[in-house]
Amino acid sequence: MAHFDVFNGDADGICALQQLRLVQPRTATLVTGVKRDIGLLARVPAQAGDTVTVLDVSLDRNRAALLALLAREVDVEYFDHHHAGELPSHPRLHATIATESGTCTSLIVDRQLAGRQRAWAIVGAFGDNLPEPAGTLAQTLGLAAEDVQALRRLGEAINYNAYGDDLHDVLLPPAELFVRLQPYAEPLEFLAREPVAAALVARCGEDLACADAHAIRLPQPGAWKLPDAAWARRVSGSFANVLSQREPERAHAVLRAAQAGGWMVSVRAPRTQPRDADTLCRLFGGSGRAAAAGIDHLPADRLDAFLAAFARAYPQQP
Repeated sequence: MAHFDVFNGDADGICALQQLRLVQPRTATLVTGVKRDIGLLARVPAQAGDTVTVLDVSLDRNRAALLALLAREVDVEYFDHHHAGELPSHPRLHATIATESGTCTSLIVDRQLAGRQRAWAIVGAFGDNLPEPAGTLAQTLGLAAEDVQALRRLGEAINYNAYGDDLHDVLLPPAELFVRLQPYAEPLEFLAREPVAAALVARCGEDLACADAHAIRLPQPGAWKLPDAAWARRVSGSFANVLSQREPERAHAVLRAAQAGGWMVSVRAPRTQPRDADTLCRLFGGSGRAAAAGIDHLPADRLDAFLAAFARAYPQQP
């Protein structure tokens, strides 16, 4: 009997799995990819009697593959916070899904495990652009301010590493990054001992500096363009998060030119009103959650339509 761990390659997916496997160790085949590599369940060759754990992967975008696994008599454990649509009713599906704003898969798993690996939940929440819930959890551990900031930098750097068109864009493939951090019950120890952690933090800072220098502000308030460049492919999501923290009352859309033409889009709702980012992006074939969502490919001839929809979704931008 085989087991498969399927997880988003960003900080939330990696840190959710890290918590779970520190408490519930098991041998597993890892199935993951870059941030926008969402259709992961179709890659799982599980058969009757096998088991699958899914973390931080949209059920709605993987519905057909999930139903196929259940039909093959595979037990599926599912943790997520994205829009899911109607949950399949099946005795082999064990789903814990919460879509309210202010949560993420790492926080869902933290509740499931009663906080037994909370430091990694904090890293995941910081990486998923949830500094307020992450800070609240950090208070429960009595962490020093400098340690909280170190966890924040680590979470943001792990999250940054997931962005890119493919694995050639990232410093370390997400599956390999998970294997590197898996031995560490304490993220601060991982940060201190693993050179890749410092390398991720440093390169994230360098790419954000490029975004600040080269991003073009569009006439539509809150909208920005990035070029098709390696640093832009890596930093687009992190740049959207930084913008949302700088101007929390405003919605933000970061459009990055795609190699195949058109645009890849990251949307962040106002932090003061975290709503409708997923609804907006689904109009253009994207997905996500109320506070943060994205579009994998926006055709060039739909750019004006997207900007108009963005303006309607978030009117009277300051």
